[in-house]
Amino acid sequence: MRIERILGNKKRYIELLLLADEQENMIDKYLERGDMFALFEEDLKAICVVTKEGDGTFEIKNIATEPKYQGKGYGKKLIEHVVEFYEDEGDTLLVGTGDSDLTIPFYKRCGFEESHRIKNFFTDNYDQPIYECGKQLIDMVYLKRICKR
Repeated sequence: MRIERILGNKKRYIELLLLADEQENMIDKYLERGDMFALFEEDLKAICVVTKEGDGTFEIKNIATEPKYQGKGYGKKLIEHVVEFYEDEGDTLLVGTGDSDLTIPFYKRCGFEESHRIKNFFTDNYDQPIYECGKQLIDMVYLKRICKR
């Protein structure tokens, strides 16, 4: 298994990125200013985009695992890599997600705890309603993980 930092042509991963963020113009807002990491084990398993938000805070803007490899620990490995990558630069890692029974438990298993919410984020910023596990996503739920410095 290897994790590579992707420095150019990040759009070549757009299909995978769209699994985690369904609207391409929203991805465009953070893709170029973010660091991209790709996890490979023979082929591509997962991808992650992280932005620096200032004052020792970084945010996972997008993390997605190829559907046939989901549930095998690749996303968690990628998060652990991100924590280690930024440990000398910051102390807080944030992630925003929908209020979903699929994603929130995953992040909690990765050491995150709920931080705050942005009301109506998905209804205000996306052209179409987004559903996960049969539930419409409305508020952005932020979780944070304090990282060792």
